Amino acid sequence: MPKRRTTLLKPTCNTVTVAGGGLSGTEAAWQLAERGVPVRLYEMRPRRLTPAHVTGLLGELVCSNSLGGDQPTTPAGILKAELRAMKSLIMDCADKSSVPAGNALAVDRTVFASLVDAAVSQHPLIEVVREEITEIPVEPVIIATGPLTSAPLAEKLKDIAGADFLYFYDAVAPVVTLDSVDPALSFRGNRYGGAGDYINCPMNEEEYKAFWQALVEAETAPLRDFEEKVRHFEGCLPVEVIAKRGEQTLLFGPLRPVGLSEEGEQHCCAVVQLRQDNSDGTLYNIVGFQTNLKWPEQERVFRMIPALRHAEFVRKGVMHRNLFVCAPRVLDGFLRPQGRRMTFLAGQMTGVEGYLESTAMGLAAGLFMFCALNGREMPVFPLETAIGSLLHYLSTAVPDSFQPMNVNLGIFPKLPGRKIFKRPERCRAYADRSAEAVKDFLASEKDLFA
Repeated sequence: MPKRRTTLLKPTCNTVTVAGGGLSGTEAAWQLAERGVPVRLYEMRPRRLTPAHVTGLLGELVCSNSLGGDQPTTPAGILKAELRAMKSLIMDCADKSSVPAGNALAVDRTVFASLVDAAVSQHPLIEVVREEITEIPVEPVIIATGPLTSAPLAEKLKDIAGADFLYFYDAVAPVVTLDSVDPALSFRGNRYGGAGDYINCPMNEEEYKAFWQALVEAETAPLRDFEEKVRHFEGCLPVEVIAKRGEQTLLFGPLRPVGLSEEGEQHCCAVVQLRQDNSDGTLYNIVGFQTNLKWPEQERVFRMIPALRHAEFVRKGVMHRNLFVCAPRVLDGFLRPQGRRMTFLAGQMTGVEGYLESTAMGLAAGLFMFCALNGREMPVFPLETAIGSLLHYLSTAVPDSFQPMNVNLGIFPKLPGRKIFKRPERCRAYADRSAEAVKDFLASEKDLFA
């Protein structure tokens, strides 16, 4: 469990309702409780599960076990450094449950969620209520029910957001057992060198063409209760959708062989990568294989990958609908719906995409709520930081074309001086600038981050 503060800031008599026990909801609840604010956290699982969750644990990950790059040469690494500096619960639990993943941070899902669940459930100022919320709670409230918000509450949120309550479809990749991967037809290695954290499953040209043909012709699962018109998030497309954009598309995406090894580049046309999914190293996620194929079709098509011909699937891919608001129209710059003083949104529904982006919005919502309760000015996250840039994007994006956004260099203010062309060097320069901005921010808000 993360180490709690030895001294609390001046407590408030208001109990804050936090709706949703995912990454953003637990982060928001933790930030408030650590500052002396009592919290009542509502989570409908396990009484009612979503199309993607399988447990009742708070903070359960659904789409992937990877939290992205963990180096200062990646935008995701910049965000992680900021969250660590601001004492994020989610980052602390992620670091304690990490599994090998090259330069990325990946976690054992069960260990991670268990750590989050224990930390939140055992906090003396957090009451966890296992009930579904179907109405907008009375203020003060943080709504962090996530992209899988249940239908009754989603209908109430539409009353706040109106026509600017939007959705896109997300998909989950399958997981296989390590023992069922053929070692004779695979090799270990990270892209561009390093320890062999990934298992690489190569295909020659003939094998790839047969796999591609089967993939584009495979039968997809019906969407049942979902909207008729499917809108995918471009950063997490189902593998079959990518494949249907052209025979070569996958070779420049999740199946690209470049940088894996001299052996891999010389003897294969495509490479499917597997990433460790649990701390025991017995389960592996098929990287980039988010899918909405019918379950029997997943086994038939994915077993055409030579190293996976005897694969044991312990989790199949599924598709689910993600909800979000058009932040530039709906939110006020501090994650509050326009005209509301003590109602905040957090997580993916604010218009960010990604586990840690959602966490960052939970952290920000918790801090904003604390300030609102205590009559303080809202903290302004520096634009030079990843968190500040995400919040700025939510406020200033073009409403008519608004889509959920991952952290990326394009949303940061440009670097002054000469242009740096090599991406790792350019990203490191952004990281250095962010670190200085965070240092100054924490110093200026030292009583908030005591």
